[in-house]
Amino acid sequence: MRLCRHVFLDQRSQEKSTVETDGINDWQIPDPNTNLQEAIRRRAEEIYVQSGRIAGRDLENWAQAEREIRDAAQENRRAAIVVKVNGVQYVGEYTAESADGYVPGEIGAGSPVAVRLQGDKMFVERSNGKELETRIVRRIG
Repeated sequence: MRLCRHVFLDQRSQEKSTVETDGINDWQIPDPNTNLQEAIRRRAEEIYVQSGRIAGRDLENWAQAEREIRDAAQENRRAAIVVKVNGVQYVGEYTAESADGYVPGEIGAGSPVAVRLQGDKMFVERSNGKELETRIVRRIG
């Protein structure tokens, strides 16, 4: 286990204090409410009906539906970053739209990082000086 140092901003005093953590992890959170194959099937059927119920175009309709559904799913995909501070793991969820160009893995495990906790929000300072704003969805420990 690699330990890294994170800077924690105390909300009351705004003083920085250093805490030991065991790293940051990023991962994609699957949406359990979405059945991808069923969504593609429904969209392929819509395409079939909208195009005049032309027989023999099953593969084309499926390919178009799959492309559309996967593109839409990619746009709405949620991701999370995990930071362990003083023995507590904070899981902060964010979307691509709210990440301002943040790419999972940009902050490597074992890298020092400034973290600010405010209510149900966790702000993680990026190497470019911008903050990744996340919504804390879980506290572990």
